[in-house]
Amino acid sequence: MTGNQRPFVEIADVAMRYGGVEGTLALKNCSLDVARGEFVAVVGPSGCGKSTLMRLVTGLWPASAGSVIVAGREVAGPLSIAGMAFQNPTLLPWRSVLDNVMLPLEVVEPHRRRLRGERSMYEEKARRLLSIVGLSGFEGKQPWQLSGGMQQRASLCRALIHDPQLLMLDEPFGALDVFTREDLWSELQTVCETLKPTVILVTHDLREAVFLADRVLVMSARPGRIIAERTVPFGRPRSLDDMYTKPFQDLVHDLREHISAARRGEDPAAPPAAIPPGAAPLVEASHAA
Repeated sequence: MTGNQRPFVEIADVAMRYGGVEGTLALKNCSLDVARGEFVAVVGPSGCGKSTLMRLVTGLWPASAGSVIVAGREVAGPLSIAGMAFQNPTLLPWRSVLDNVMLPLEVVEPHRRRLRGERSMYEEKARRLLSIVGLSGFEGKQPWQLSGGMQQRASLCRALIHDPQLLMLDEPFGALDVFTREDLWSELQTVCETLKPTVILVTHDLREAVFLADRVLVMSARPGRIIAERTVPFGRPRSLDDMYTKPFQDLVHDLREHISAARRGEDPAAPPAAIPPGAAPLVEASHAA
């Protein structure tokens, strides 16, 4: 961010507890900012509250404490400006690929009001999205006729069809084999460079985080909070071959060491074992948000 530009996503001292006063505290003192058009990845130990954070940002769940502000407004319910893609594509089996992609248009205003009169325009838009992710010619197929990777491509198009300002990705490629996953990283990079949404990605795959993101945020063990961040110093577009370079692998290793320390309950303020050459040092949470 530059000057006085306000962050697009602002999370301040958020807490989330499940099951009442004696329930599980998933998040505590969690703060982060995301600039408009930025791609941020969130990583951390299993069970640290990454997916909980996603649901708070999109208004699917209310926070127990703290504030969540998106596009300058406090989040008080599900956001119409957000699109979401999950680990499982959850396509409706009785609808064609094209009709699945267009589903949000039947729900989200103002598209819902316009859909009947402008259906051909919206169908053309859906076809363009499917073309970007390599699904031209599959518009009339049923979900069961597609591979897992193709279903996830269609799910990504569905998340983008209503021009969301905020794209939320919760382990969208976690169930796929490594080769399909890497292909989809490249597809997603192309989509984001074309449409330029603000993106928050939750992932356990550190290579995925570094390949796709502008910044990687590291969460502590539960109760989760942002303990550090890494600015990714590599230009765009990124090639899969970049993952085999030493600077890329050093950055992945550095993130892994920091998460391992968080899992062991070590002081997150302690310096990492090694700082990758040419990369910005880890920034602690008190300075990151």
